[in-house]
Amino acid sequence: MFVTTKYRARATAKPRTPRGFCHLRRNPVRLIPRDEGFFVLFNELAKRLKEAARLLTRLLSEPDRLEHYVAAIKTVEHEADVLTHDVRARIDRSFVTPIDREDIHLLATELDDVIDLIDGTARRVAMFHISESREPAKRLGETIAKAADHIEAGVAAIKKPAIVAENSRAIKRLEEEGDAIYQDAVGELFRGKPDALEVIKWKELYDTLERALDQCQGVGHVLESISLKNS
Repeated sequence: MFVTTKYRARATAKPRTPRGFCHLRRNPVRLIPRDEGFFVLFNELAKRLKEAARLLTRLLSEPDRLEHYVAAIKTVEHEADVLTHDVRARIDRSFVTPIDREDIHLLATELDDVIDLIDGTARRVAMFHISESREPAKRLGETIAKAADHIEAGVAAIKKPAIVAENSRAIKRLEEEGDAIYQDAVGELFRGKPDALEVIKWKELYDTLERALDQCQGVGHVLESISLKNS
């Protein structure tokens, strides 16, 4: 079959590059960059979580300074709420996100929930007029603070699955330690002939501390999932 030079040129011509993309050594270059600002917000939330946990340990060790620490934790909790709102607003504004929008929303919410539970613990100490320090409560507070350290490290290394996994495992171990402390503490409340009002107050306080530690583990799971999906 006879093919003219004109049509032969068309048949062998390279396909045009679609509009909106350019190529460099066959690798596409994004004209619309991903919004990396989310990682900054995650880091700020993790810092607030660590700060709230540190204040909680002091509150549980120094109940005589109750009002000071309750107010300080509330300030941190409010800052975390603002950051979480900024994350959600940024999702709506961003054309291209660095990870799935659902994962961004989930991680911000999980981090904020831990801070809310820490704030809830502080408020319960105030509401119940607790004026004494008990060893199990201090130990649970310290365990939460250690978990917060690992959360901060995991958030900072979210693009490095091995480091995230290592911190997630550490959070899991701390959660297990916390469960043992919680079980012993609650069992001790019901030993002998306890005062019913004291049992109610301390059982509620231990429950909230234990929920905060469980939520730390939830953050670890979310971090590990996101890191693996985006590695």
